[in-house]
Amino acid sequence: MATQKTLRASPAPKTRTNATRPAAPTPARRVSAAPLQENKLPGLPGLRTGDDVETRIYNTVYESVMTQRLTPGTKLPEASLCELFDVRRATVRKVLQALAHDHIVDLRPNRGAIVAEPTPEETRQVFEARRALESAIVRLATRHTTREDIASLRRQLEEEHHAMHRFTQPAWARLASAFHLRLAELARNPVLQRYLMELVSRCSLIVALYEPPGKASCEHEEHARVVDLIAQGDADGAAREMEAHLLALEHSITLQQERSDNNLARMLGMA
Repeated sequence: MATQKTLRASPAPKTRTNATRPAAPTPARRVSAAPLQENKLPGLPGLRTGDDVETRIYNTVYESVMTQRLTPGTKLPEASLCELFDVRRATVRKVLQALAHDHIVDLRPNRGAIVAEPTPEETRQVFEARRALESAIVRLATRHTTREDIASLRRQLEEEHHAMHRFTQPAWARLASAFHLRLAELARNPVLQRYLMELVSRCSLIVALYEPPGKASCEHEEHARVVDLIAQGDADGAAREMEAHLLALEHSITLQQERSDNNLARMLGMA
């Protein structure tokens, strides 16, 4: 999921002043949150940049998994992918290996690739690691955030609130991930931020695959309470709220999913 960037207004042009008449102070610039549009939602965490064919195949499969068109256990035959993308088998194999490295697909010896099926134990371990990591991140963010940072977080929460009423479940997931990654950025620790990006991507996959339809992947009110506690300087309270929030998210997941009868092209959004 990429961190949402705050828009910056262009600096006002400089004007000449004289000794008898000082220049009027420049009005404070306030960047308001623009109405959220579908094409301006944060990207899914884990999407790759580039316009080469390998990146296109990777992102097509990744997005199809994250938007629940490709369900757990769905077979990804090399021959079908070669035909759909008009590429050689070596290219498809390279992409499938990259997807397997990122825990999106499983490669089974002599049986081919399938969409990953996270086990209950793997899910527990991923969320356990994420709770420990985000507890540290929230404490650091509480220490380092400025008033401007808090204002930016609140604008982000406004966009999140609008999306929950206007867009689909994958849109909620994108904005929820963007919120957590923004907190990691405010912690001012690039190492923790990098680790969280990997865990958020894996959690997003688990949520996209297994969370019941129509349920927000992160509750907006819980995010708002975390921000309120950070604004109050209550690091311990913010960490406890974040832990409770992630536990609630984990408990909302049902590790069952029906197999889809759609053909591969349709599930990849190519038909």
